Amino acid sequence: SQLRGTTVIDQSHILQWINFADNEILPAACTWLFPCLGLLQFNKQSCEKAKEDVKKALQVLNDHLLTRTYLVGEHITQADISVFCTLLSLYQHVLEPAFRKPYENVNRWFVTLMHQPQFRAVVGDVCLCEKMAQFDAKKFADLQKKEKGGKAKEEKPQKVKEEKKKEKPKKEVEEVELPDETELALAQEPKSKDPFEKFPKGSFIMDEFKRVYSNEAEKVSIEYFWNKFDKENFSIWYCEYLFPQELTLVFMSCNLISGMFQRLDKMRKHAFASVCLFGEDNNSTISGIWIWRGHELAFELS
Repeated sequence: SQLRGTTVIDQSHILQWINFADNEILPAACTWLFPCLGLLQFNKQSCEKAKEDVKKALQVLNDHLLTRTYLVGEHITQADISVFCTLLSLYQHVLEPAFRKPYENVNRWFVTLMHQPQFRAVVGDVCLCEKMAQFDAKKFADLQKKEKGGKAKEEKPQKVKEEKKKEKPKKEVEEVELPDETELALAQEPKSKDPFEKFPKGSFIMDEFKRVYSNEAEKVSIEYFWNKFDKENFSIWYCEYLFPQELTLVFMSCNLISGMFQRLDKMRKHAFASVCLFGEDNNSTISGIWIWRGHELAFELS
């Protein structure tokens, strides 16, 4: 439970840092590292952009770790594990001393983690990069040849096996697997009904409005909405995030909004929403407008 966070606030912060590692660090790390390891063709423009993205991510971490030993709370959590693992290859291959020098707080945190017995048991002894790895055209070409040669060799024995199968066809008796008790119980359970089915469909067609909203100018889409809106069978709601004091960095708050939409994807057919973040780092609010079928609060229907 300590790794996942002991409070709801800690758990949300841990999730934010995991999303930060996946969305802000990992794409840039792969774009920069893969050509250096001979896995991708080198593209200078993409590589330079990836370096800048890594710098921005390291700066965010450096500022956050200025007064902290770990990312969340006073102990190691899943946030530290996820971000550490995402940064590991960067520290091993491309973050040479001159590049990582400005990020002293991140370096301190990373070295602290890599010396922990639990980390060493999994990743072994980590050697920090001394010289930034560069793209090697010869290495890339050799790896490509090996891959093509391996595929060609694999194809031949497969053809031989297929010929043997044709020469000696065997009758295979297919065994029919009977469902176990769990599968039978699940099959007998009634399928969950769409909670919006009990409301009249009305004349407002949500998909058509979304199409106009996405493809037309704001003036056209808003006019279309008010001309077509069916107030008898649809409702408009204003939403506001109740804990603005918990909102810190803008990108983390945006991740909260994205996560909410992902969890409410089942409402896509019957609802439309526009939710925005207003403000800046450590001084922001989240609010928006929802439209859905029926006049009841949708989140209580399920």
